[in-house]
Amino acid sequence: MNDADSATSFAILAAKQSGTNEVTPDHILLGCLRAISRFGIATLGSWNLDLETLGVDWVSQPEGPRPKVAYSQRAVDLFDHAAQIAKSLGGTGLRVNHLLAAFAAEEDGLMGELKKAHGITSASWRAAIARIGVDEADETKPERVGSEEKREYLTPEEAAEALGVHVQTLRGYIRSERLPAFRLAGERAIRILRTDLEKVLEPLGGDK
Repeated sequence: MNDADSATSFAILAAKQSGTNEVTPDHILLGCLRAISRFGIATLGSWNLDLETLGVDWVSQPEGPRPKVAYSQRAVDLFDHAAQIAKSLGGTGLRVNHLLAAFAAEEDGLMGELKKAHGITSASWRAAIARIGVDEADETKPERVGSEEKREYLTPEEAAEALGVHVQTLRGYIRSERLPAFRLAGERAIRILRTDLEKVLEPLGGDK
């Protein structure tokens, strides 16, 4: 699940919690802020937006498959605008920063309230969005040694490649509990801790 999917899941959750089956731009904005938040605080530029004051239960996680909901026409237009932004930047997929950037010109609803409360302009909002992933590069980007990325959690395919075995062999390690694995909350996706790969290795004794 990428950050845009996470934002959408939280938008659906926010809509359900508000007692409606229609997702609006307000729900999408809340989902985006939740996706980039830490401990309930979404930091954008010089603004620290407290999700609790916006009525967001930032601890709750969407569980199970997404319920069927409708999207308001304004929400659909927002997604279309975000997709255009992603395409203009040469992106290969929709990300949460594209969705947030699509709110820059919004003057109504929650975005309008945030602009008035924090003195946000379209330009200052876009400038803050542009810094996402830059200011926190040391924390959010994978370590690189040469051209190799080193991430803490790996997919089964990545873990199998790291060990030089077939992915089905690696899945056998997981089934036999030789290799610990984790499932993403509410998802089928499996992740393996890089440091746990050593647990399926054993020293090779030399010939005497």
